[in-house]
Amino acid sequence: MDVLLTGATGFVGRRLHPLLVDRGMSLRCLTRDAQKARAVLPEAVFVEGDVNDADAMKRALAGCRAAYYLVHEMGTAGDFAAREAEAAENFARSAAAAGLERIIYLGGVLPPPATSTSAHLRSRGRVGEILRHGAVPVLELRASMLIGPGSLSYVIVRDLAARLPFMILPRWLDSRTEPVAIHDVLVALSRGLDVPLAESLSFDLPGPEVLSGREILFRTAAALGLKRPAFVRVPVLTPRLSSLWVRFVTRAEWRVAREIVVGLTSDLVARDASYWQRIDYAKLTSFDDAVRAAEGGARTEERGVWAVAERLMARYRRRR
Repeated sequence: MDVLLTGATGFVGRRLHPLLVDRGMSLRCLTRDAQKARAVLPEAVFVEGDVNDADAMKRALAGCRAAYYLVHEMGTAGDFAAREAEAAENFARSAAAAGLERIIYLGGVLPPPATSTSAHLRSRGRVGEILRHGAVPVLELRASMLIGPGSLSYVIVRDLAARLPFMILPRWLDSRTEPVAIHDVLVALSRGLDVPLAESLSFDLPGPEVLSGREILFRTAAALGLKRPAFVRVPVLTPRLSSLWVRFVTRAEWRVAREIVVGLTSDLVARDASYWQRIDYAKLTSFDDAVRAAEGGARTEERGVWAVAERLMARYRRRR
């Protein structure tokens, strides 16, 4: 099967690429800068272009039967939601013109209606809606927090858990989610090529446990072999204010960290876990094992002032 992979150099895409190659897929990747992309995936076949460029999309999709849509604009300046919607509309049109058989899209678990102020989550949902209303059947898979090296949401909670011996915990950290290991999500995406798809479908991808933000921080510290940080709970500390100290403590880019923190204020709990049964995948990775795997899979050791501080604090916080 000829498959187009967009977002191939991103956190998910560069890990999905070898899985699809191992399955025998004839894979090509869309990128805006082929030279930079080859530094990340030297073995990949790239088509240079943008999802908003009809000619580039015609070249990229020629002969393909399926495509993975892993494009997002969060972290860029300006109205990223409007750009994401435009990109999804253009991709849906190009896919229909190319006679594509399916699109597989990784989005986000949706919060309860009228409970979230996260522009990021709204945009993820809007992109899925746009793709599903196109002429090509779409398999939309929705995950909340991805646990893996390089996942922005994981970087935030990992750095907070590892670097702060004392925390102020606002009430919104009681919100619940179902973190899922990147390995499990990659399996879900890869097997999405085999799911019968006569019409567009959407499924959530929950991890094996429902955890609050507070529990995620404490469990991450424990999985890193650290004593639980001391904490005090406060009734008022807005997500916007919280993102300021997140900006100071973590490596995550400011604009992205701000959106992720705002997204944590709502419950992000899956509607059901039926997709795992549909693809016959029963053994989900535990949260603790996912954190340990993320630490073992980190590419480089963090450097700088925070790295030194982290090592010093770890000496006093190691579990005995």
